[in-house]
Amino acid sequence: MANRLRDNINSRYIEAANALRGKTARRRIVAYVESYDDVYFWRTVLSRFEDDRRYFEVMLPSKTDLTRGKKSVLMNFVQDRIGPDMIACVDADYDYLLQGATAQSRRVLQSPYVFHTYVYAIENFQCYAPSLHDVCVAVTLNDHRIFDFREYFRLYSEACFPLFVWSVWAYRTGNHGRFSLTDFNRVTDPGGFTVQEPERSLVNIRRKVQNKIRDLQRLFPDNRDAYLQLKDQIRQLGVTPQTTYLYMQGHHLFDTVVAPILNKVCRQLQQERQQEIYHSEAHRTQKRNELSCYENSRQDIKTMLKKNTGYQQSDRFLQLQADIQRFLDSQQLSALQPAAQPSVGSPQPCA
Repeated sequence: MANRLRDNINSRYIEAANALRGKTARRRIVAYVESYDDVYFWRTVLSRFEDDRRYFEVMLPSKTDLTRGKKSVLMNFVQDRIGPDMIACVDADYDYLLQGATAQSRRVLQSPYVFHTYVYAIENFQCYAPSLHDVCVAVTLNDHRIFDFREYFRLYSEACFPLFVWSVWAYRTGNHGRFSLTDFNRVTDPGGFTVQEPERSLVNIRRKVQNKIRDLQRLFPDNRDAYLQLKDQIRQLGVTPQTTYLYMQGHHLFDTVVAPILNKVCRQLQQERQQEIYHSEAHRTQKRNELSCYENSRQDIKTMLKKNTGYQQSDRFLQLQADIQRFLDSQQLSALQPAAQPSVGSPQPCA
């Protein structure tokens, strides 16, 4: 019964509850998120805005039927439940790039109470290239830089960008049935990646991208002008050829692109550390104990990637935080403004 009541609350309910607690009590703002993993991410977003005036409670959209996902969160928009004291925090997916071309995109972009990641999903932040070396260090406890993640994902993004524009076009125009995200992911899978020769995987992706683009050009021969126009629009939205990976499907980037690369880099770093211990001048028993200690100290790659917060200085994360700051500033300004008084000569309400 208590859970059902909690699922039926809305922003006005929270606002009334806040009012009953008195002017000196901290204001509670509920933040609905999509899944369990999102709880931790949005906590990292919202924590900096908590003070003696307000705090956030990050929660899933329902505790009764266990529904999850973006549509479940946005149902609170449909039911007019969100407001100043109850916000929705979601992945942008393609909704940011669609710029209102669909009903869901309009909900995400137009509501002052819905906040989105700008990048495709929280996984894209977790895979932020400048932070990936730190993830390797956390996993292997070896700080040797044997791979340039920044440069690889710059080149990877440049290889994917021309086809990425086609992907956004397909979803803006309703042609995703003929070129889906699954199709795009299949082409941009860097299978065959090796730490020693990463360029080979990039050459393979460039080849596959060009082949797919030729297929799409044959399928949509009159699309040249629309493609070029959308390409400019996407760049104006902040997507550059060098950062395409941040706007690709998050789960694909995490599971199929970044995690396998990290696995190979970390394996080499682990072997390097093990060899250092093995070839040390220590006694055999001491070496065995040191190897055992090292093995017990290592961490799981995907777990550490999910806990990665190195994205917090990225442009998109800072933009997201700026959105929340503007929202809170506007709410504070509204609270300080006195209620509007009827002007002289204006009609008075009937008793």
